Amino acid sequence: MDVSVFVTDDSTRVLLRENKDCINASYIKIVNSGEEYYYITTQGPLPGTTDDFWQMTLENNSNVIVMITREVEDRVIECHHYWPISTKKPLELKSCRVFLENYQILQNFVVRIFQVVRKSTETSHFVKHLQFTKWPDHGTPASAEGFIKYVRYVRKSHVTGPVLDHCSAGVGRTGVFLCVDVVFCAIERNFPFNTMNIVGQMREQRYRMIHTKEQYTFWYKIVHEILHKLLTLK
Repeated sequence: MDVSVFVTDDSTRVLLRENKDCINASYIKIVNSGEEYYYITTQGPLPGTTDDFWQMTLENNSNVIVMITREVEDRVIECHHYWPISTKKPLELKSCRVFLENYQILQNFVVRIFQVVRKSTETSHFVKHLQFTKWPDHGTPASAEGFIKYVRYVRKSHVTGPVLDHCSAGVGRTGVFLCVDVVFCAIERNFPFNTMNIVGQMREQRYRMIHTKEQYTFWYKIVHEILHKLLTLK
């Protein structure tokens, strides 16, 4: 499914340096209480954009990929399987080889470790791929707690480059993740935050971020649950 219509701000569109081509991805910067948070949001890779996706990952030195979708939902393909299916055989692409080093299946998400090798230089880049598997395309997760644990795991795993985040279209579930991540950081630092301002910043840079009422409500549910737990600990 080509959803390039969702990208409306050319100034934030990701440009691939190697072939000087664009990909349906946006640089997102969110500022809250003087702190800046950087992300790349993109649609789920298609068969024809998988090479560009991995090139983008390498060029931006991103060590974490956030995937908030299953490959198939209700018999509909939501995202191309863009990684190797076995630890024994790499995924061969034009610009790189992707090796699956190991993986772990947890209750709400899957952790995969990839080694991405540039063919031009034979240099390696390691990426942690975190796939949340409990969020259906139409609706929201049954529990906020599982998603809270997921976002915290992502934050602990992030080391270099912007966090690279995608769902299917790269706007709805992706937008919720960004907002939750920024709010988590604000709460940890005891900073104030304005939810409308955070959403507004996202939407100025990529169209339709958090685009359903259910997704917006789920985000507020998560924030409420986090603040409630903090109050009960006092």
